[in-house]
Amino acid sequence: MSSLNLDDFTDLIERPDGGVRRDAEEHRALLDVPPGSLGRLDDLGEWLAAAQSAVPVRPVERPRVVLFAGDHGVAELDVSSRAAGTAVELVRDVLEGARPVSVLARRLDVPVRVVDMSLDCDPASLPEDVVRHRVRRGSGRIDVEDALTLEEAEAAFRAGMAVADEEADSGTDLVALGDVSVGGTTAAGVLVAALCGTDASVVTGRGGLAIDDLAWMRKCAAIRDALRRARPVLGDQLRLLATVGGADLTAMTGFLLQSAVRKLPVLLDGVVTAACALVAQRVAFRAPDWWLASHLSGEPGQAKALDRMALEPLLPQGVRVGEGAGALLALPLVQAAGALAAELPVREGVAKGD
Repeated sequence: MSSLNLDDFTDLIERPDGGVRRDAEEHRALLDVPPGSLGRLDDLGEWLAAAQSAVPVRPVERPRVVLFAGDHGVAELDVSSRAAGTAVELVRDVLEGARPVSVLARRLDVPVRVVDMSLDCDPASLPEDVVRHRVRRGSGRIDVEDALTLEEAEAAFRAGMAVADEEADSGTDLVALGDVSVGGTTAAGVLVAALCGTDASVVTGRGGLAIDDLAWMRKCAAIRDALRRARPVLGDQLRLLATVGGADLTAMTGFLLQSAVRKLPVLLDGVVTAACALVAQRVAFRAPDWWLASHLSGEPGQAKALDRMALEPLLPQGVRVGEGAGALLALPLVQAAGALAAELPVREGVAKGD
């Protein structure tokens, strides 16, 4: 039996300060640029102010990309364009600066942190700071077996919480959250379908490197079979993650919840982070108030999850590569909203503090 009580998060997580948000709205009304003329940037600026409990809002100056990595046994069914057990190749490319997230991070001057939770490789082949939270080598094939034991799920969840604490303690003021996985979108599809009460076909997408029709049918069948295993444990979120999630998705769920506890805003990336957010919402209904949906990837499972959480994507870019790339695309928009709210002058004749 797990010693982790997820019900505690309901009491620990507070919504961003509503009073501060009203103060931010009043401050916005005094600015030289007419209210509403900046569109959604006004809402973003006010959301940031409430998250920071600060008016005017502070600029977002210390963002960070956090990527949780893992291999999924279900990839053995050829549900992905990448071979099973090869997520480590993607991780190495990220670390060497050769992936889209690496290019964008360099351009935006944002550090990237990779956290190996269940890569199918020798941990000695990667840097110690990448592998120190690893729970196991690969996750189980969720159509026929559990992804994790309950003990492994608790360890992964606590690892995600620890990473959130490390980021909050280091001064990170916004996280772009993503995954590096092979088979991760299949696990994500199971979670979304289970929590939204839909069929496998409704949530089955083509993945980052688009699969053909035969692979899509195999993926749909795998999600269908895993759904049969997921439905009996829907009332226990940790057991659900152990059954059909995987170490990386479990850690991301813990990260999202602890980030909300620590009042650390998070930009969600694609379908995998959306699925984890949906599980986290089941744990603590106020938690989504600390997250922004960065973009609409075109993956049906992501759209279903975001709709269920009432999160409206900032960008419609259709980026399905994962790795936090879509979240990084939205980061300048959030930073721009904060800068405008903080730096635009008030109208002539209006005294500061009025």
